[in-house]
Amino acid sequence: MYNGLSRRTLLSLGAGAAAASALAACGGDGGDAGGEITKDAVKLRFTWWGSDARHKRTQQAIDMFTKKYPNITVSGEFKEWNGYWDSLATTVAANDAPDIIQMDELYLASYAERGALLDLGTATKHLKTDGIDPAALDTGKVDGKQYAVPTGVAAYSIVANTTLLEQYKIPVPDDSTWTWDDLKRIGLEVSKASGGKVTGVQSWGFDAGGVNIWARQAGATLYDASGKVSIPPAVLAGYWQYLLDLAKQGIAPAPSVTVERAGASLDQSGTATNTSAFGTWWNTQLTSLSAASGQQLKLLKLPTNGQAAAAESPYYKPSMFWSVSSRSKHPAEAALFVDFLLNTTEAGEVLLTDRGVPSNSTVRSAITGKLADTDKAAAEYLAAIKVGAAPRVTPNGASGIEAILKRHTEEVLFERQTPQAAAESFIKELQTEIDAA
Repeated sequence: MYNGLSRRTLLSLGAGAAAASALAACGGDGGDAGGEITKDAVKLRFTWWGSDARHKRTQQAIDMFTKKYPNITVSGEFKEWNGYWDSLATTVAANDAPDIIQMDELYLASYAERGALLDLGTATKHLKTDGIDPAALDTGKVDGKQYAVPTGVAAYSIVANTTLLEQYKIPVPDDSTWTWDDLKRIGLEVSKASGGKVTGVQSWGFDAGGVNIWARQAGATLYDASGKVSIPPAVLAGYWQYLLDLAKQGIAPAPSVTVERAGASLDQSGTATNTSAFGTWWNTQLTSLSAASGQQLKLLKLPTNGQAAAAESPYYKPSMFWSVSSRSKHPAEAALFVDFLLNTTEAGEVLLTDRGVPSNSTVRSAITGKLADTDKAAAEYLAAIKVGAAPRVTPNGASGIEAILKRHTEEVLFERQTPQAAAESFIKELQTEIDAA
């Protein structure tokens, strides 16, 4: 699934290894998260990754907070994604972690289970979470404790190029009833109508989201509550068989094209280049895709397999999280700052959707008028879908899942491995990684 997040594969190659080796027992010995906010001078450190545009917006929000609380100074420590995790692991291991940490789902369990993060349930006096959907809030829990709160949320979708569909006189499908078989059928119509210039479907299979959805629709899960790989081999084999069918029937591009695009940036995808009519994406990527495409794109609900479990297979994916270091000497003030970023419309109007569609529903409503039409469509999509319970947080040791997944998807598409053999191999390898952590 081309999700624009191929950067995550770097985690399993370098940063993830650094985090695993550098994180030692680092239980918290910080201050009282439920204590009173001091009037004395307080210095907080805040770390995040992102673009220059994110840095500017974040600094604006920091300035607004420190103006409101002049005794609190917040120093920003921002980095590019590639170096972020190495730096964080090093500071945590040295007991010098920043107070406020921008956290990613793939590494939440790894840091939480080693005692590096504060249980935010102890900070409710200063950090309120009642404006966040419980299904979204649950994405930040590990072993029942709230170690992180989502900055924003996204959900899987199909992005349809309605300009192409109109060109080939193919109706936009009814996304309230369609199935994966319908996607295959309509995709074949597009491929034939275009004479091979456009494929009906952009293939996927390179990120954990697609596997999660496929498992949930079958009434299964990728991981069980204890963190073991629990997806049945037959379900996973069915997933890869579907992707193989798309390629072999000309509904999706040839495997060589699919693999090349999977390693490229978002603007090189089939959706962005108008060479595929349908693609699986996170709903919040509609704005970037539309800008690259220049054509009319529309968010559609995911097809289903027709089973009852598929009705609540969509889930909230946290774009990223706010966490607080368990070593922070000022956890109450750190929680207050997170509350400001998360729950105030003044911060929301500056940050907008830079870190996803705001997880706080009040903030989300307040900023809607300031959003571009495509961002509004992304927010409306979240309101239109029925969301199920949050998946189990990625277990410690499983952060390299996408590198493993990518390799097995390639093996299947190039027919070097059968879907069943790939499923059994994938499950065994991923479980081995978890057991070794």
